[in-house]
Amino acid sequence: MASAHSIPSIEERFEFTSGAKRNLMIGGAVGLALVLVGAYLAANGGGGHEVAAHGAEAAGHAGAEHAAAGHEAAGHHTAGWIKRIWANLWVNGVYFTGISVIGLFFISYNYLAQAGWSAVFKRVPEAMPAFLPFTGVIMLLTFVFGGHDLFHWTHAGLYEVGGPEYDPIIAGKQGYLNTPFFLGRLVFYFVVWYWLWKVIRNLSLQEDEIGGTEFYEKSIRFGTAFLVVFGVTSSTSAWDFVMSIDTHWFSTMFGWYTLASWHVSGLAVITLTVVMLRDRGYLRAVNKSHLRDLGKFVFAFSIFWTYVWFAQFLLIYYANLPEETIYFIERFSGYEGYYKAPFFITLFLNFFFPFLVLMTRDSKYTPSILKVACWSVIIGHYMDFYTNIMPGTVGSEASFGPLEWGFFLIFICAFTWSVASQLSKANLIPRNHPMLEESLHHDIA
Repeated sequence: MASAHSIPSIEERFEFTSGAKRNLMIGGAVGLALVLVGAYLAANGGGGHEVAAHGAEAAGHAGAEHAAAGHEAAGHHTAGWIKRIWANLWVNGVYFTGISVIGLFFISYNYLAQAGWSAVFKRVPEAMPAFLPFTGVIMLLTFVFGGHDLFHWTHAGLYEVGGPEYDPIIAGKQGYLNTPFFLGRLVFYFVVWYWLWKVIRNLSLQEDEIGGTEFYEKSIRFGTAFLVVFGVTSSTSAWDFVMSIDTHWFSTMFGWYTLASWHVSGLAVITLTVVMLRDRGYLRAVNKSHLRDLGKFVFAFSIFWTYVWFAQFLLIYYANLPEETIYFIERFSGYEGYYKAPFFITLFLNFFFPFLVLMTRDSKYTPSILKVACWSVIIGHYMDFYTNIMPGTVGSEASFGPLEWGFFLIFICAFTWSVASQLSKANLIPRNHPMLEESLHHDIA
């Protein structure tokens, strides 16, 4: 085990090398190429799972009827591929927003608990919220230019009493679901989250240079303020970003469900980053006990997410109310059963696999096992948001091909660039953190 005497120095500077930057740029370029290929295939009727059905239907026509059907299908695909682009931007924006803000959530509840064990790798979660402006701008632009395609409640005809599109249920929610208020909330979330992160980040950097406990005590106060704010906004943002897509449907557990998904994804990113930094010779003060505790977090909150998932499903199942069960019926058997496979793949990647892999004591500090488990959680919860968002936005026009993988690759490369940039701006180990000595001697028998 590591100790204060076995660690050569706590002075560690992360170098964001030109080679690493080049690799991320190549990854982003590959992602962009996949997006362009996927968009081309979708625009020409080759990117969605519904293509075969349209093709078979068109083949049964002849002459003018065939031509008319082909023209209609072309128009349908043109609208469909644009909607798929907006939907993919929204899925990745929501997912990586959650991962980013969980970095601040993690350090805030560690501040509130005055936990010392995590001090030695605190810079990793501290770096993650720097990505919030990127996802915030993406989501804002996506809603402004593509919100009409993604959110049914933005259609004005739904609120015209006596009109052909009038929907009394959606009209009853107009006080909350209206474009100006939605945009205001969206901007509020990102501004407040990012501002609180900047305050805590600056306090941490000042603590590094000056020392003392003044900055630590201020960080506790601001971290507590963030937890209060996030306790509310984590739920309201989940309602806005995801639940409002299926405007008729609602779940009183959806805020907890989304927070659980964001939280375990963020924990997986923190753990994976720490392990990869250790592999490259950084964070030498991180020992097996730190890794085991991180493994415990990923293991425990994978189970917690599954508990919330099953509780939400069970409440809807035994109530058997049509306005609630439609959500699961669409994912089990709707749209020709397309979402059934992603739905159950999500359960496997997010619960069964990490549960079995991380069950033993030693697996929780074994780097290779932690990497596999964390990647399972990261990909699995991306699939979770995919199955939450896609049915209500693109429906039967969804697919999982170059377009989807391309956007995911672009976002993950951009997120990695942001985190690496932040890590290079400060000492990797917070040298004057009051709990550093406790963290250096963190040893669980």
